[in-house]
Amino acid sequence: MDVSLLALFVSAFISATLLPGGSEALLAWMVHQGEYSLTPLILSATVGNLLGSLVTFAMGTLLRTRYPLKTLEKSQHQYARRWIERYGALALLMAWLPIIGDPLCFVAGWLGVRFSLSVVTIALGKLLRYLVVAGIFM
Repeated sequence: MDVSLLALFVSAFISATLLPGGSEALLAWMVHQGEYSLTPLILSATVGNLLGSLVTFAMGTLLRTRYPLKTLEKSQHQYARRWIERYGALALLMAWLPIIGDPLCFVAGWLGVRFSLSVVTIALGKLLRYLVVAGIFM
């Protein structure tokens, strides 16, 4: 893997965890530069971002396993919980959203949402977001 694609992957991974990141800006810049074809750029960003969200999902699962009676007290978690309870794994299509995306993945793990369906919906939402960003800057 090329260093620039690795940087995009790492940026996307970090952006999907609880840490701030700027994968959209990096993707936009790389698309605008025209040095790479769209497929490796989109794949690198999507896979990195998906894996970061799955780390957050796993953190929720671990918390549920270790502290099954603990409640989700943060307002973001309560909001995410309502979305997950209403829409199930389909709510994870919105995992790319700022502020609410990370709590959605975390709460989905905590609530025990089916992992395979969660992977598919998270990946689809993130892929669509990166396709839109790339399309704007082509």
